[in-house]
Amino acid sequence: MSKNHSFLAFVLVSVFILLSQSTFVLQEGEQALVLQFGETKGSYTEPGLKFKTPFIQQVKLFEKRVLDVDPPPEEIILADQKRMVVDTFARYRITDMLEFYKSLATEAQAMSRLNNIINSTTRSVLGKASMTDILSEKRSPLMNAVRQQANAAVKYMGIEIVDVRIGRADLPEQTSQSIFARMKTEREREAAEFRAQGQEAAQEIRSKAEKERTVILADASKQAEIAKGQGDQQAIRIYADAFRRDP
Repeated sequence: MSKNHSFLAFVLVSVFILLSQSTFVLQEGEQALVLQFGETKGSYTEPGLKFKTPFIQQVKLFEKRVLDVDPPPEEIILADQKRMVVDTFARYRITDMLEFYKSLATEAQAMSRLNNIINSTTRSVLGKASMTDILSEKRSPLMNAVRQQANAAVKYMGIEIVDVRIGRADLPEQTSQSIFARMKTEREREAAEFRAQGQEAAQEIRSKAEKERTVILADASKQAEIAKGQGDQQAIRIYADAFRRDP
C-alpha cells in the first residue's frame, strides 16, 4: 500500500511539473515570445492561459505598455553659441519582440542604448537651433525632429519612440553665476545712477528754495523799509500840523 501511495504521489508530482512546464499565464500589459532553440515558435499579446511544449520551449515576457526612459542631463552648444543644459525624457514601446530580444534582450539594456541615442539626436537637432527657438513655440517641432531621428536609429531594435520632451532647460552653473554677477553689477550701477540723480535733484531743490528764501526776505525787508518810511513821513506831517496849530 505504501508503494502504491508513493507511485501515486510520483505520478501527481510529475503531472504537476508537466503542466507547469506546458502552460503559462500572460498578465494584462504583458506580451510573450515562445522560443525553441533560438527560433520563434509563437508570440502572444492577449492576456490569459497559454500553452507551450514543456522543457524544450522557453517563454520571454516583455512589457506591452508604453515605457519611460529618462536620459541624464546634457550640456549642448546651440546655434547661437550659447550653452544650455537640457534634461529630456522619452516614452517608447516594444513593437517587435523578436527584434527587441535579439538586439537588446532586456529593458535595462534598452534604456542604456536609448539614453545615448536620445542625447545624441538631441545634440544634433538643438545644435542647429537658438535659445530663443527652444524657449518659444518652436520647441515642439524641434522635439518632433528629435523623435523622428531617434526612431530612425532604433528601427532595427523592435521598438518605437512615441514621444520625446524637454523636462528642463537651464544655463550651465558657471554661465548662470556670470549672468547673476553681471546683473548685480548692472543693478548696482543703476542704483548709483539713481542716487546721483536724486542728490542732484535734492541740491537743485535746496538751491531753488534758498534763492526763493533770499528773494522773499529781501522783498519783506524792502516792504518793511517802505512801510517804516511811510510811517515816519506820516508822523512828521502830524507833528508839523500840530505845531502849526499850536506852537
